[in-house]
Amino acid sequence: MSSSVFVTGEAKAPSNNPITSQYGLFFIAFEIEPDTHRILDAECSATLALTNRFVRSLFAEERITDEGLLTERIAARYHGSSQRALIAAFHHAATKYRSAVGLAAG
Repeated sequence: MSSSVFVTGEAKAPSNNPITSQYGLFFIAFEIEPDTHRILDAECSATLALTNRFVRSLFAEERITDEGLLTERIAARYHGSSQRALIAAFHHAATKYRSAVGLAAG
């Protein structure tokens, strides 16, 4: 088993969102096991601990390469004001991950 990989993604959150006031952008970070592409941990720039726990549960033990499935899961289950920012930040992180480990765009 190889060492884990850390990637981040960012996106603009709505201007009326507390995340924008506190951080300027919405950020998400992933720790990924590159042999399986499995997400070991995730954290985002949420202002509430519950949001961070919920976002972590959306991604836990899934493969970052399953972008379609994970995007559908976010759309179906996450109805916070930063939903679009979460999706965009996730896609940004997945793109960076594919580049980091030498996978073709998916």
